[in-house]
Parts: sequence; C-alpha cells; structure tokens
Amino acid sequence: MNIMITGGCGFVGSSLSIFLKKNLKNSKILSIDNLSKSYSKFNQAILSKNKIKNEKINLGNPNSLNKIKFKADYIIDCSAEPAVEASKKKIVKVIESNFLSTVNVLEKAKKDKSKLIFISSSRAYPIAESYQKFKRFKKKRKHLPYKEQSNFDDIKTIYGFTKYSSEQLIQEYGYFEKVKFIINRCGLISGPGQYGKVEQGLVALWMWRHINKMSINYLGHGGNGEQVRDVLFIQDLCRLILAQIKKFKKFENDLFCIGGGIKNATNLRNLTSICQKITKNKIKIMKKPQTSIYDIPYYVTSLNKINKISNWKPKINLSQGLLEIHEWMMKNKNKIRNFF
Repeated sequence: MNIMITGGCGFVGSSLSIFLKKNLKNSKILSIDNLSKSYSKFNQAILSKNKIKNEKINLGNPNSLNKIKFKADYIIDCSAEPAVEASKKKIVKVIESNFLSTVNVLEKAKKDKSKLIFISSSRAYPIAESYQKFKRFKKKRKHLPYKEQSNFDDIKTIYGFTKYSSEQLIQEYGYFEKVKFIINRCGLISGPGQYGKVEQGLVALWMWRHINKMSINYLGHGGNGEQVRDVLFIQDLCRLILAQIKKFKKFENDLFCIGGGIKNATNLRNLTSICQKITKNKIKIMKKPQTSIYDIPYYVTSLNKINKISNWKPKINLSQGLLEIHEWMMKNKNKIRNFF
C-alpha cells in the first residue's frame, strides 16, 4: 500500500506518517512538505529515522506534483498554513498553502486514481455562529455542539474560507471527476510533538509556558478565560485515519465533524488549572479584554454522525493528553528551545 501525506513534516502529518508506518505492514509512505517552518527539519529527521522520505515541494505552485512518480493508493492532505492569525499578513500565502495546494492534490488524485482523505478545520464555520452559541452556552450552561450542516454564508477569516472552499472543491471533484474522498472537519488538535508555538494552538502553548514559568494572556471576550474549545488528541485522530483507510467504503464521499467532543471541552481557566497541577507552577495571568476580529469564543464538536457509522470515539481525556504533552516537552525541552 502506497500512502502520500502532504504537510508530512508538520505536527499532524509527521505524527500520522509514523503511526501509519507502524500499523500498516508493508506500507510505503511518502511525505510532501516545503519545510517552511522552524521545526520542519527536526520532524524530517524523525521521519528519516522511521525510513520515511520527504520530498521538498511547494504545493501552492501549479503542477507541483507532476514530477512525483510515486503513485499513491491514498493521499492524506494535511498541508496548510495553520495559523488563523496568519491571515493578517500572509493572505496570498494562506490561499496558496490552503487552497491552491488542494487543487494540485486533487489533480494528482484524479490522475493516479488515489483515494483522498482531507484534514479540514472547524474554522470553516462563520465567526458569528460561534458568538451565538457562546451567548446561549453562558446563559444555559449547556453545550451546543457543531454539526456538519450549517449556514456557511457569513464571514469566516481567510483561513476558514480556504478550508471551506477546499471542502467544496473536493466534493465537486468527487461528483464530476469521480475522485473518492473523505473529509474530516477537525477541531483543536493537540498532543506530543507540538512545540508550544502560537500557530500550533493554545493547548501546547499553555503547557510550554507553564513549564517555563512564563506569563499567559487571557485574550479577548472580557479577558476572563471563559472561551471554550474541545481538544482532539493526535493519537485519537491517527486511530480514526487508520480505520478510514482499512474500511474506506464505509466513510466514502462524506464529511465528518471530528473532535474531542463534549467530554474534552474546556475553557482557558480550566486548562490553566490542569497545567498548574501537572507542572506545579503557578504563573502570571494577564487579562486582556480586547478581542481579535479573528478569534472565536466557542467551538465544541458533535460526534453524532461519526459515531453512527463507526465505533470510533476519542479515548484520551484532557488530563491524560496534557500529561503526555508535558512528558514529551520535558524530554525534548532543550531541542524545543531552538525553535523560539
């Protein structure tokens, strides 16, 4: 079995590459990554130790995959400019990395008759919907998980727009070009292998700052740390992708919300409390009430659809996942500091 993983030297891509290599006997895995991040070459070295080759390619360039002779049974598209805030300064780069790359991946899948698994994002939903759900959540203290269907017509951020547009394009290719696909619209993904950089999300960032006794900011929404996310740990995502490869037909040509769900939902105050407990470090908290126009106050995933057709559920809870991140960071602390 041949598997191509785009964004293979990123957090999700590298984790998936190693997991699938270990769990699919006789599989050949090729990573595609432009090595643009400070930590990319570190992840490339880890892939190399696991006998996984990376091809340095900028997927945003037209026909960038033409020279790749590797014919994949499956393409797992993890390539993206991950930081929502990158939309401020790098609009063209975000569009190239997150949308034009999808065009090139789809053309490769069409040519080679590869099955496509696409890693999308919960930021495909409009910003306004998050505020509506947050308001109702604060009033009733009852979670309102996001389902696959929604009104997607409102503003999302450039990042969210590229992810939603990629979802739509994939479905068009599925219908007209007969490209077989699965779309996983993922919430906040975290786990061992993240370096605590802002663009990788708040969970690893929180743990890294606690380990190093650095201050943290409760940014926006009143500055009280009330905003809510659910956390999907990378090990659980890897298990799902493996199940989708093994029983592709069951998931074929469909879109699924994938996340930690209600059980792994947390606000910043609770996240701070768990990090303090694990590290035994109490750090300074800065309250900054002004909200970024790119930020959302609330996101929790509904797992109803994925649970109806499979027995997949997140196994790793918030405390366990944070403990594993802490252990990995402590083991690799000196290397991680090189990326800051």
